[in-house]
Amino acid sequence: MIMKTLHYLRAILVLLVTPASTLALSISALILGSCTRSPAVWVQALAKRWGRLICSLAGARVSVEGRENLVQAGPYIFAANHQSQFDIFALQGYLGCDFRWMAKKELFAVPIFGAAMRSAGYISVDRSRGRQAMQSLIEAARRIADGTSVVIFPEGTRSRDDQLQDFKSGAMVLAIKAGVPIVPVAIIGTHQILPKGKLLARSGQVLIKIGQPIDTTKFSGSDKQALALRLQQAVADLIAG
Repeated sequence: MIMKTLHYLRAILVLLVTPASTLALSISALILGSCTRSPAVWVQALAKRWGRLICSLAGARVSVEGRENLVQAGPYIFAANHQSQFDIFALQGYLGCDFRWMAKKELFAVPIFGAAMRSAGYISVDRSRGRQAMQSLIEAARRIADGTSVVIFPEGTRSRDDQLQDFKSGAMVLAIKAGVPIVPVAIIGTHQILPKGKLLARSGQVLIKIGQPIDTTKFSGSDKQALALRLQQAVADLIAG
């Protein structure tokens, strides 16, 4: 009974600290953006500590396998399965690579938070259909090709049942246009910590497995579905293995 109460209090603490620390990080990003020449570097360093703080408070013990597969400096597109909102904290804190998030453009309109994301160098993506969406994709590909590694979730949304969903081909177009290696990443355990639709996190173990990079220069735009299937299988193999 005592342990159950302590776990509940810990979950409440995480629920309260997460938005407060996110706001503090956003304000810090704005301050750094106004007084430093390279705010993104500093913001990423703070964001790494933020991710580790949330994991620590939740009692999430995170380990990483496969960093030796990243033999070049980058840039890379890291493509991970999406089990939980907790994936963001685990990857931010423990992936161990300098990367930026890709986020839908609507988030950049959120007061303070949106400006902080711009200061951090995050990449805006238009998810609508049409010329603006294609233009945002081209701009994102240019940023990546110029040296910015990113993390994407090719499933498009979190899984409700811990099962890998089909990978969307739109993310493959980005990888092919950028012409940089795409790295399969498996996140295991976050669904048990914070399932989709739940607010209170539970303690547990998280394993991040980094696979072998896939050379996208061998694919053309017409191969996007083939690349999606290959990447999905690579992530599935990491989860199973």
